[in-house]
Amino acid sequence: DDMGWLGYFIGKSQCLRALSINYLPDGEEARAFLEGIARSQSIRHIGIIYLTNDEFTSTVRALHSLSQLEELDIIDNNSVGPDGWSELRTLLESGVCQLNQLRLDGNIYIGNAGRGILSNGLRGIGSSLKILVLTNIFIGSEGLLALVPGLTNCTGLEKLDLSCNEFSLAAAGLASLSDVLQSDEVNLKRLDLCDCHINDEGLQAFTQGAAIHCKRLDLRKNESITTTGLSYLSNSIRSDSCRVETLHLQHIPVGVEDDGLEILALGLADNKSVRSLYLDDLDDGISVTSAGWIAFSKALCDTSSVNNTYLSNHTIELSWDDDYYDVDEDEDIDESRVLVYSRLNKQHPQYAARCKILMSHRHLNMAPFLQWKMKFLPLAVAWFERAKPCTTLTIYEGDYDHDLSRRVLDESDEAFESRALTAMYEFVRGMPMEVMKRRRELIVSASYDKKIARIEEENKIALEQRDRKNLQLEEEIARLKIENKRLSGIVEAVRKNVGF
Repeated sequence: DDMGWLGYFIGKSQCLRALSINYLPDGEEARAFLEGIARSQSIRHIGIIYLTNDEFTSTVRALHSLSQLEELDIIDNNSVGPDGWSELRTLLESGVCQLNQLRLDGNIYIGNAGRGILSNGLRGIGSSLKILVLTNIFIGSEGLLALVPGLTNCTGLEKLDLSCNEFSLAAAGLASLSDVLQSDEVNLKRLDLCDCHINDEGLQAFTQGAAIHCKRLDLRKNESITTTGLSYLSNSIRSDSCRVETLHLQHIPVGVEDDGLEILALGLADNKSVRSLYLDDLDDGISVTSAGWIAFSKALCDTSSVNNTYLSNHTIELSWDDDYYDVDEDEDIDESRVLVYSRLNKQHPQYAARCKILMSHRHLNMAPFLQWKMKFLPLAVAWFERAKPCTTLTIYEGDYDHDLSRRVLDESDEAFESRALTAMYEFVRGMPMEVMKRRRELIVSASYDKKIARIEEENKIALEQRDRKNLQLEEEIARLKIENKRLSGIVEAVRKNVGF
């Protein structure tokens, strides 16, 4: 009776927005309760948890009239058989519920019927779906291949969570997923593939499409990935078209070893999109040496030249699995630098490039700017003015503990002013040298101009002499022709006189 009355009030309510069902009584009470749900015009969210097959089937059947339903969560219903999943498939295919969120979590016996839900049910939902969670449902490679065609209709999908499934042999399905992600119709922002047993082959298959379209990529706990797989990932995030902003690589052992860090650093050096990279915490036993830290340090701050420092990565923040890692000055100096650069990127992104230049280049070489002449001087003065706040900036070792902090630049105002004046002096002093260098170039150029003029004059005289000789030859040829004609006339006259 109580359940019947509850169903009645649910059907009448205009305020009830969410309802979770993890128990149904037997008989008439359950029927009355579900009839009340079917009459509801206000429920937007339904959660179905721990129901038996019959309970699940009856509940899903009651949802066919809820056209306003936006979110459907089906969690840990491990007693549901094929007829229950078929009922869910029928509901989704009907298109009655234009869901924004569909969550199937922990339903490990979903089986072949679940593939029908994936392949046909998603087509029925269409573009309204924004969040799709299919975690720990053992869909495997065949399920993934069935999922992909349905995703092509979900053009509004923003989050896809496939964590805790078995994709160790799903390279073909992952490649198909990559193809869909690269299509113009899909605008996926978040892809979670945590603990899916993905190996190097699988990572190669989908990483390009994921990097181009996803802002958040979660690859935690895929422990089969080696340096080979990280190379594929590194190449993808190096691309100018990479959109990944948050990258989770915790519990991938190779990711916190020298080889792994060096490979990731290559991709991040030219990357401008990644804001946060999550790795394992650096407790004892993590085998990172100076080689790994130097590679990452170069990606965050290449000190080989001022220009290379400016072009380094000033956006990424490294985060550890324990969310806190202390910078111990007595530890490896390269490790300390990486952590300082990372926190500088996060806490003061607008000053990161200037601070790194001042930290890494005590003496600024002004020679490359001399070509701009005196018009560069106001730009240099303005740059130092904009960089002056770097002397007062503080970075905090933890996000919440402001007692652990350090100055970015351990430099007084007087020392900073001295550095700026020294740079200006060297620039101005270099200008006369540049003028003299230019003068020498002009002298050399003038010398070559004289040589060229002399050669041209000699060529002109030679051409005139040639023309005169040619004219004389033409005149002589004309004279000889006339003489030859005269002699021919004499010979002809003599022949006539002698009777020839």
